[in-house]
Amino acid sequence: MKTGIIIPCYNEEKRLNSRAFIDFINENQDYHLCFVNDGSKDNTLGVLQNMKMAAPYGISIVDVKKNVGKASAVRAGVRYLYNKKDIANIGFIDADLSTDFRDFKDLVNTLKSNENMSVVFGSRNSGGDGIKRDFVRNLLSKTIKTFILFILGLPIRDTQCGAKVFSRSIVPVVYGDAFVSRWLFDVEIFLRLKKYLGKKNVMNHIIEQPLMRWVHVDDSKLGLKDSLEIPARLLHIWTTYNLLPKQRLVQPAPELISNMEIFETAPMTIAA
Repeated sequence: MKTGIIIPCYNEEKRLNSRAFIDFINENQDYHLCFVNDGSKDNTLGVLQNMKMAAPYGISIVDVKKNVGKASAVRAGVRYLYNKKDIANIGFIDADLSTDFRDFKDLVNTLKSNENMSVVFGSRNSGGDGIKRDFVRNLLSKTIKTFILFILGLPIRDTQCGAKVFSRSIVPVVYGDAFVSRWLFDVEIFLRLKKYLGKKNVMNHIIEQPLMRWVHVDDSKLGLKDSLEIPARLLHIWTTYNLLPKQRLVQPAPELISNMEIFETAPMTIAA
């Protein structure tokens, strides 16, 4: 059985380290890489297709024709991987490899070592000397963290790290429904886990694991306007999950994934 890794990509033509991905998948036959091209306007899809040619059995491409945001892109990758019978665990990392494969494999090993674990996720708040952030991003991160801690009510230090891995059994709970946010969906992931597992029990099934290396790569897709809107977007998430009429935010039945809509707003083709 393999671990599937989703790599969402939007205009990543110049940032994708093709050699690193190809070398990893050729050296690790127990993994499968699923790249989701989220309506890129550059030649990202062409770069991904060249990578697939170099490792046709270890790489898949989900091509979303219209940009729908990281949340939907990751969810599309989950849908594809969940329907592959040889995939035991599913995770995601950022296309710029700000979290490297060594750290991600450590997350997977932790998940595999404890059958009670549902999710293992990276944390940039402590760990090795390889954690590097610029001053502005560090300040912004601390501000966002304050809002998120209030919303979650859970002792999680870093919800937004782009390296997480999930056991197959918990995937329908987390990804059964579309997310409210385009790119703050990590907060929703933990809200869904909290709702399903219970506030008193959820921390017994998830682990926040320090990364040894994390480096911010320039050319972030998050602009100043987006950053300033974060508090309002977080408030919208909190309202949706706590005040609005009850919705089916949690769907634990595994078969629901196979019936999950691809996208309401964008067609998608899959290169298997």
